[in-house]
Amino acid sequence: MEKKNYDRFVGKRIRIETDKKELVGTVLYSYDPKVLLLKLPSGYNIGIERTKINRIEELKTEKKEEKPMIIKQEADLPAVAVVVTGGTIASRLDYETGGVKPLTRPEEIISIAPKLRELIRPVVSSPFMVFSENITAEQWKILAKTVEKELNKRDIKGCIILAGTDTLHYIASALSFMLRNLNKPVVLTCAQRSIDRGSTDALLNLTCSAYAALSDIAEVVIVSHATTEDNYCFVLRGTKTRKMHTSRRDTFRPVNTKPVATITFDGKIEIHQEYKKRDEKKEVRAETFFEEKTAFIKWHPNLSPELLDFYIGRRYKGIVIEATGFGHICIDGKFSWFTKIKEAVKKGIVVCFAAQTLYGALDPFVYSPGREWHKAGVLFLKDILPETAFVKLGWLLGKEKDREKVRRLMLQNLAGEFNSRLSEKDFLV
Repeated sequence: MEKKNYDRFVGKRIRIETDKKELVGTVLYSYDPKVLLLKLPSGYNIGIERTKINRIEELKTEKKEEKPMIIKQEADLPAVAVVVTGGTIASRLDYETGGVKPLTRPEEIISIAPKLRELIRPVVSSPFMVFSENITAEQWKILAKTVEKELNKRDIKGCIILAGTDTLHYIASALSFMLRNLNKPVVLTCAQRSIDRGSTDALLNLTCSAYAALSDIAEVVIVSHATTEDNYCFVLRGTKTRKMHTSRRDTFRPVNTKPVATITFDGKIEIHQEYKKRDEKKEVRAETFFEEKTAFIKWHPNLSPELLDFYIGRRYKGIVIEATGFGHICIDGKFSWFTKIKEAVKKGIVVCFAAQTLYGALDPFVYSPGREWHKAGVLFLKDILPETAFVKLGWLLGKEKDREKVRRLMLQNLAGEFNSRLSEKDFLV
């Protein structure tokens, strides 16, 4: 049967018969024309090759009127802004349509993590609903303005942001730079497993995020599983964190640093390093700048330096290059980047090196090629994460017209992006 003949079943309950088994479930949209995607009553999805389907029958279901969820809360609980932007944690399956619905009511958020009803009074808003891979700098700016507005309300004690995992570390970096004079905690959290699955990580992540939002840690942080078990979460600095696994619940790890803290399900907080403290007398301001002509390149062997012609020709203002070792890319032979980078620097492009290794720091003075790149005007960005470097450079270029000032600020610690004391204990935490 052709794919178009299955479109009418999307969102409907069906019974399928194959040579080997009979299945009942809700049809989801499939991007593979050879596969019918079925949501089983257990909550798991299964794909069936369409050529193996012998019979398909639509099952009649009575449409139930969705009753509003009523959850009582104590009126004197501390108010926490909950900003819903999308992602697995911010939606639930609609079994009638086969799609997902955003969680935009306080009672829906509490239904994921019931303990929240004892901890906070969620004040929910949703400036946009976007899959994290589709979020751009424009959404970063909107989100920063939303957080600024919420945190400057006297009764709001902190902010929790629900977002997708794939680019959460970019969002966290952007907010770390854009939110200046931060007065209260800003907590980003997520889920690797959907809330309709028994193995969901949303419950622990949300509960620990509530504790973090009420804590004294007035920084932009990511809160998520520290292990694959449901025992405790890490509180991770927004500029020093990276997604390190496609599916594990403990995907977010600190790089070149320790976690700021750990939080257990019952609210025990153990601090592991210094942090900026809550000061509600301050008024946060959102500096929503980002220069779109900022590039991010991963260097690899055989990569032609002609790639830089595009960025030079299009008048890009800054480039972050992921370099090898202490800060190396090809400097000799036909694939040498030396001449092109010198040309880019001469034309006012801010060129920076960040470490492909992620761990450790760049140093231009260990080997002679590094000294040559340093003389050519390349900035060696110490132990900064490449993604953080890209976000920081774009923010500074949007904010500052003076390129020399941008160069100076790229080497200054503005949001905890550098760690001057690297320890072997910080490797693979």
